[in-house]
Amino acid sequence: MPEGTFCNRRPVNTEEDLKALLGDKGGAQYYKEMAELEVDVEALKASLQKTLQSRTKTWLEICAHCGMCADSCFLYRVNDRDPKQVPAYKIQSTLGEIVRKKGEVDTAFMMRTMEVAWSQCTCCNRCGMYCPHGIDMGVMFSYLRGLLFSQGFVPWELKIGSGMHRVYGAQMDVTTEDWVETCEWMAEEQQEEWPGLEIPVDKEDADIMYVLNAREPKHYPEDLAEAAILFHLAGENWTVPSEGWEQTSLTMFAGDWAGCKMQVERVYAAVDKLRPKRVVGTECGHAHRATVIEGPYWAGRPDGRTPAPFLHYVEWVSEALTTGKLKIDPEKRIKEPVTLQDSCNYVRNHGLAKHTRIIMSYIAEDFHEMAPNREHNYCCGGGGGFNGIGRYRHQRNVALKTKRDQILATGCKLVVAPCHNCWDAIRDLEEEYEIGIRWSFLKPLLISMVIVPEHLKPQEEDE
Repeated sequence: MPEGTFCNRRPVNTEEDLKALLGDKGGAQYYKEMAELEVDVEALKASLQKTLQSRTKTWLEICAHCGMCADSCFLYRVNDRDPKQVPAYKIQSTLGEIVRKKGEVDTAFMMRTMEVAWSQCTCCNRCGMYCPHGIDMGVMFSYLRGLLFSQGFVPWELKIGSGMHRVYGAQMDVTTEDWVETCEWMAEEQQEEWPGLEIPVDKEDADIMYVLNAREPKHYPEDLAEAAILFHLAGENWTVPSEGWEQTSLTMFAGDWAGCKMQVERVYAAVDKLRPKRVVGTECGHAHRATVIEGPYWAGRPDGRTPAPFLHYVEWVSEALTTGKLKIDPEKRIKEPVTLQDSCNYVRNHGLAKHTRIIMSYIAEDFHEMAPNREHNYCCGGGGGFNGIGRYRHQRNVALKTKRDQILATGCKLVVAPCHNCWDAIRDLEEEYEIGIRWSFLKPLLISMVIVPEHLKPQEEDE
């Protein structure tokens, strides 16, 4: 069968097709069709000729098979040090084979490669830190995912995620109307406790434009309210865009390169329209990577820079604390032992560990580092799309063991996790292994301990 109704080489571009795919419960029909999906060898060859650059070719050729990347990979460690989980083996047996065979591969090979690409690598890039030749398996796996997506071999959930971005401009079905109404609703909800609080939409020339994760307005609108409260307390001149507010990119997880470009260009268009001095993104690692690290190149920006300075949320919080825009009540600091999860995407891949440590120095009295930590920390176990793929849930649960053991070693029951995927993985870790921990984003913790200026407190009515 060349292509199926659900599993095919076409990206999902219409709401009708998206709803049909969502109706295929668990992807049952999708995966049946995938088993019969023929590889378009000529198209795969053409894609290799067009996109396989000298860096990737060189990396595949110079790998010395020394195995030094093995222990850097948490998936190798939690899978009984299976040689097939060594990063070098994983990439050479998949992308390496496609390149060596010049695209002459079959359906069975592509399905095995799909499993490796999405259940044996989270693209955390830790292995690249330890390779003596500087080979970055994470970058190559991202490239491999793109080849697989172009041929229709992508997990069902990520085909849907890609379609959500293409149809709704967000990873969930949140329309512009839904989004603006949520902003109005959350602002109204806070008026009694936080008089004067607003969530300005499409305000031009603000100091800050805030962008976020679609899961927040869809499932956790209180997160948006908490962001608004903290900007309000800090006295920020800020806004959100009515369009281009979604910072995340499941298209990146899916390997949908064209979708990645479409998504980030929506955000950049909002910057061009509203002209903020800076952009602050929410507590999400992959959103930061997609918009700030990879985004400029997807958008074809020759300087490799975003159209305005972009900050991850931890950068803004660190700045607000050190400049005194936000002041912490010493009596309300976290007293119990607390540890911190380092997001791969903005710590290892963007060097922001110093900001999270500054924050912890303000809010915690008994901070315990994980071992290892900062850029050497292990992936949470759910990154790169791993959290959301039902087909690989067992492998994901095994992958959580490394983070479980790191947390247990700290002796802490509270984990600060300023990243959506990390937050989700640690939540699922507790559900799976029941080690008695709690986890939190920064926003609710900060609100619980920040000093509220008198002029921002509700005024008591005269009797």
